[in-house]
Amino acid sequence: MLIDTYGRMATDLRVSLTDRCNLRCTYCMPEEGLQWLSKPDLLTDDEIVRLIDIAVTSLGIEEVRFTGGEPLLRPGLVGIVERVAALRPRPQMSLTTNGIGLGRTAAALKAAGLDRVNVSLDTLRPDVFKTLTRRDRHKDVLHGLTAAREAGLTPVKVNAVLMPGLNADEAPDLLAWAVEHDYELRFIEQMPLDAQHGWKREGMVTAGDILASLRTRFELTPESTEERGSAPAERWLVDGGPHRVGVIASVTRPFCAACDRTRLTADGQIRTCLFATEETDLRGALRSGAPDEEIARIWRLAMWGKKAGAGLDDPSFVQPDRPMSAIGG
Repeated sequence: MLIDTYGRMATDLRVSLTDRCNLRCTYCMPEEGLQWLSKPDLLTDDEIVRLIDIAVTSLGIEEVRFTGGEPLLRPGLVGIVERVAALRPRPQMSLTTNGIGLGRTAAALKAAGLDRVNVSLDTLRPDVFKTLTRRDRHKDVLHGLTAAREAGLTPVKVNAVLMPGLNADEAPDLLAWAVEHDYELRFIEQMPLDAQHGWKREGMVTAGDILASLRTRFELTPESTEERGSAPAERWLVDGGPHRVGVIASVTRPFCAACDRTRLTADGQIRTCLFATEETDLRGALRSGAPDEEIARIWRLAMWGKKAGAGLDDPSFVQPDRPMSAIGG
């Protein structure tokens, strides 16, 4: 098991398959991109599957989320999903994506064993999408969402980040659109994971702002604490249900006390928290011939040292050196 000193048990593994992305979202990376990891630094498909196997069979992992960067850019993605689906016990598998490549891959991913997807879409306005992502690919994301729903990668969850002066007014429109298309919408507070280190708490759209905006058009009934469990999103029934909307308030309403996640970066590092400034190397152990038992021991030790919280409210908080694209959401 992956247990820390505060009694939390990690059962959810986030696996970053690549640091590369085909968008340049303003809250994630600069327009020119980043210094990408070299191919020898990346875990191979076999190494990824082996680490997931260890996590599932020896460490109590029950859910695996594939992330990036943009995971659909990983050439071996479908094969990785298929091999992980064959593990026993079989973990639940999901994918967080910008949706651009889903139109051509959704059916194959479903056939390989993927259970569902989270798709990032911050706006319904193509011009605002182009400003936020520095790419004119809005139609491709909408097409990808439709393909995911038709392939049965459900519930299809849509993640939206609201930015002042760009799309902060779109919360009610996004929710109405999500209800119409049977997507589960989740708003995410902008987090301090941008490569430019330009994040400022006083300039962000908070969970309170989002809920106040939504309530101008919808009746929201809070979900019970028991239903939420360790999920990062607080959820509300929309106009009595059955549709729900979620808010992930990592900054203003942190959920660290219930965190059940462990993270594997594309270059084989364990991160105990999205905001961690330290990592534990598993790639070196893999490539030096360490047996599964030794790798599991290193992983357990890393998680044992997990901090109580992210510390975003602490004035001494230091933003992680890696941007979101290199860590995985």
